[in-house]
Amino acid sequence: MQKEILIAGFGGQGVLFAGQVLAYAAMDAGRVVTWIPSYGPEMRGGTANCTVVIADEEIGSPLVKHPPVVIALNLPSFDKYEALVQPGGMLVVNQSMVDRAAKRSDITVVFVPGNEIAEETGDRRLLNMVMVGALLAAFPELQLDDVKAALKAHLPEKHQKLLPNNFAAMDKGYEVAKGQLETAAV
Repeated sequence: MQKEILIAGFGGQGVLFAGQVLAYAAMDAGRVVTWIPSYGPEMRGGTANCTVVIADEEIGSPLVKHPPVVIALNLPSFDKYEALVQPGGMLVVNQSMVDRAAKRSDITVVFVPGNEIAEETGDRRLLNMVMVGALLAAFPELQLDDVKAALKAHLPEKHQKLLPNNFAAMDKGYEVAKGQLETAAV
């Protein structure tokens, strides 16, 4: 098994941290992992993306041209990566920042109002955890509880007090995506 995940958005949306959390969860589960960040020179507001490759055996290359899974946190990322998702793949989209439907019908597209959910959960900076939860609703390679355990294990002590809100954000993203996927399956 080898799965590639690409997460893309603006700097400041927690793109790189979302990838790190997924990578830690896979590592803690005994999988082989690569995490490659990429970002523009701006501190906030520039482009940011990262790729996470999760495998059961040695990874030949951490570079991903056509990922099976993409999380797009904004419209420019949606526009750029929709065409690159493998046929049969999945695109998880922050509906709060995207004003159009998907153009492709050969992939699964899940729209989650990430910004609104993050704000309801108590902090707009939780967008990344909302979207990680949404991804996990259709990503059997990692379980929600394993990702929560990895977050708890790898989050610095001074930030441990933020765990309940992060967990709530993940849970809500998971619920919204799961509901969409179940409705689409009917």
